[in-house]
Amino acid sequence: MSPLIHIDEATSARLADDMNQHGYATLEHALGTEALSELRAYVDQQAARHNNQYFAYHGYAALAGSSLATLGKSPDFKLLLARLHAQGTGRQPASDEIFPVLRCVQGGSGRKESNAFHYDATLLTMLIPIFTPLEGEQRGDLILFPNLRKVRAWVVMNVLEKFLFQNALCRKLITACIDRGLLKPTTLRIVPGNVYFFWGYRSLHANQPCDPAFRRATALFHFGDPHAGSLVTRLILKLNQHRARKVVARTDAPQS
Repeated sequence: MSPLIHIDEATSARLADDMNQHGYATLEHALGTEALSELRAYVDQQAARHNNQYFAYHGYAALAGSSLATLGKSPDFKLLLARLHAQGTGRQPASDEIFPVLRCVQGGSGRKESNAFHYDATLLTMLIPIFTPLEGEQRGDLILFPNLRKVRAWVVMNVLEKFLFQNALCRKLITACIDRGLLKPTTLRIVPGNVYFFWGYRSLHANQPCDPAFRRATALFHFGDPHAGSLVTRLILKLNQHRARKVVARTDAPQS
């Protein structure tokens, strides 16, 4: 995983500019063959534990012993994300905490976790594709409505906007409008080996459905909570973790 933490200042400035201008940034060939193979072996092992159905790990405790946890705790990696945040926003992050997530969309249960449009709790999101389908129409592409909103001065406004968009009815409406061509999001086919960056707090985003015959596994690193220290933010994170555990428990149940 070491190639990820050696991005020079000029490259990070380019990434920040791309996020501001185009809504996302791509760092091509960021992962070497060995690093990607290590991640895939870890996902294979965890997928077997979950009946090859959807699962998500939130936080360091769930990812203990993995190279993802090691990377997230690296001081150099934290400095890299802080520099990228400062170059893209013109200010230092309110919090330097990094929150890692591993999501694996696979099997029939994975469809229920698609088109789940949301805003992230943190400003900067880094996405590492581990497995993505190379064929078929349903590849789990990342879909973005980039940089729709600014950082809210009041955490209550942030919560209200999340409540407005992050519900089943609104998500179905957005998906229907996309299918009919009424809304035209940025669609990004993510490629393992590359790394992607976007302003997750400002961008409404989701993954498209993934063919149940294939696996879509991604690691996400969330950084720069603009409402750091807020009780509401902590509650949202806890709810997300609780939901992930419930979904895993449901998909791990013996199939009749």
